[in-house]
Amino acid sequence: MSASDNAAADSAGQAPPARGGFASIRRHPWLSLLGVIALAIVALIALWDWNWFKGPIERQVEARTGRKFDIDGNLDVDLGRVSVIRADGLSFANAPWAKQPMMATAQRLELAIEVWPLFKGDIRIPDIRLTQPRVNLQTDPKHGGNWVFERGGGGELPRFRKIWIQDGRMEFLDPAGKTDIRLSVKSRQPRREDAAPPVEVDGGGHWKANRFTLQGRAESPLELSNSQKPYRLNLRAVAGATRAHARGELVDPFHLRDFDLQFALAGKNLADLYPLIGVAIPPTPPYALDGRLRRDGVRWNYDDFTGKVGDSDLAGDASVDTGGPRVYLRADLISKRLDFDDLAGFIGAPPQTGRGESTNPELAAQNAQLDAKPKLLPDTPYRLDKLRSMDADVKLKAARINAPGWPLDDMQAHLLLENGLLKLDPLNFGVADGDIRSNITMDARNATIRTRADITARGLTLSKLLPEVKLAQDAVGKVGGRIVLSGSGNSIAKMLGSGDGSIAVGMGQGQISNLLMEFAGIDLAEILKFKLTHDRKIPIRCAFGDFAVNDGVMTAQSLAFDTSDTVLVGAGTISLREEKLDLTIRARPKDRSFLSLRAPLMVTGTFKQPNARPDYKRLGLRGAAAIALGAIAPPAALLATLELGPGKDAGCAGHVVN
Repeated sequence: MSASDNAAADSAGQAPPARGGFASIRRHPWLSLLGVIALAIVALIALWDWNWFKGPIERQVEARTGRKFDIDGNLDVDLGRVSVIRADGLSFANAPWAKQPMMATAQRLELAIEVWPLFKGDIRIPDIRLTQPRVNLQTDPKHGGNWVFERGGGGELPRFRKIWIQDGRMEFLDPAGKTDIRLSVKSRQPRREDAAPPVEVDGGGHWKANRFTLQGRAESPLELSNSQKPYRLNLRAVAGATRAHARGELVDPFHLRDFDLQFALAGKNLADLYPLIGVAIPPTPPYALDGRLRRDGVRWNYDDFTGKVGDSDLAGDASVDTGGPRVYLRADLISKRLDFDDLAGFIGAPPQTGRGESTNPELAAQNAQLDAKPKLLPDTPYRLDKLRSMDADVKLKAARINAPGWPLDDMQAHLLLENGLLKLDPLNFGVADGDIRSNITMDARNATIRTRADITARGLTLSKLLPEVKLAQDAVGKVGGRIVLSGSGNSIAKMLGSGDGSIAVGMGQGQISNLLMEFAGIDLAEILKFKLTHDRKIPIRCAFGDFAVNDGVMTAQSLAFDTSDTVLVGAGTISLREEKLDLTIRARPKDRSFLSLRAPLMVTGTFKQPNARPDYKRLGLRGAAAIALGAIAPPAALLATLELGPGKDAGCAGHVVN
């Protein structure tokens, strides 16, 4: 507008029109006000000190948890569609009874939060980043865990998507359980961009006072709270010589609701598991097992496992129930090939050592000590605390047994342990084409174990019972017997050394080498005859041995081996307490012989070093008589070696055991 126009307007009594912006404000006053307010908010946000909110936040957290919460550093917010909150120097107080003053601290927390869902009451946190977080967890029999707060927070938890951990540390303490665990935790780049970052863990500590180390990888800790989605992990732990490798999935890990892990376990001795998991197993050679670990309520299941214990293969299912007054072990085990000495720990003895045998340094040392002892029976006492600490129901089948020098074929056993009372019923072995069936009870409820054994043998092939005797390899006959013993003591040696009962063994008709019988009777003429011609088998009428056992001493009531040629009759004792033999076997021929130095056979020595020899005193008397008669008249010397017989048949009736 020109100056003349303004003048005209003034002369007409009108105000001049407003210039540019002012005219716009006049035309849109409310929009202009909102613009001013927006500019003021922007300026306020730009200049606002977010630390003003630290106090309200700290008080809100304390009100919800009953624990003091501090933000000692700076609090800042970057606003946007996804706003980012940063806080430095955070600390969250521990329970008053806990060891550490702080339950959790962090050098920095960065939290991304979606703004628009907040207006609907939905809290979405797509990203959390923690720098140097420290978490101290502790449990106590009286108070429970320090993660249980005095006041409940209420409301729904926010939705988290990703958490990034830089230089994290976690500690778990259970003083009553003698357990302390310290782990370092750090996030790793996920395989997919939209996936939560997995974490690597590394550390260790003590589990029930046993030192261990742990390392491996697991999914993001945020996935732990998802009770429906499986949580994947791959962890390795080492406790002494015991090694474990767990890989697979967990569902609802915080409640241990469902496990589906492939779990490998290996070590030098299964007995080492007792302080770790409370399962008492006798000492074994090195082992390696791998199977599926599941959980069903208070029961942990180890299914379809396979592996080796010593030189034996082992497979089957096992479970440990922790819900009763004692740990309860159940197992159904199968071995295709069982090395018999791997079971030596069940009788308090170490397995064999030497070429081809699996062992460990401790068991090898025990074996050397046992070899150095003059006695054979194991004297290692059973641990009463272990026998009373758990219950068990274990079945074992072995299709084949490797036992050099022993004619063992297979095995079937059922062990039942309840409150210190152990039963082996049955304990059966296939032996020399027959079987030995046993029923054994060990009562460990008192300070001294009371044991009773009832053992029956049937159908054992005679030749297979004497594999080292060449002349008995073609023997024919079946052997049977029964042992009924009871004793007291906390070791096998003590139990047998105090035993009372009876032992009977016998066989019916059969055949055996005639030459073997002549050797037993030292019949030189008959031995020479069979050496020059050939051996032949002679009929066995019967054989039997009846022993009464009193306070660990076996006394022969009747002892005979009757053939058509000779009857061997024995007498004497066998001391289970002293492990000494004192038997005399006399040969009574049923035919005549003109060249016999027949003398009683003395069986003496110890179980570890037995000795069988002729009665040299009697033999010397016969030899002296032959020399004296030969001095008078040479042919008369034969009179001292003359055996007229006839020996009488033994009374087989009532002694033969089928």
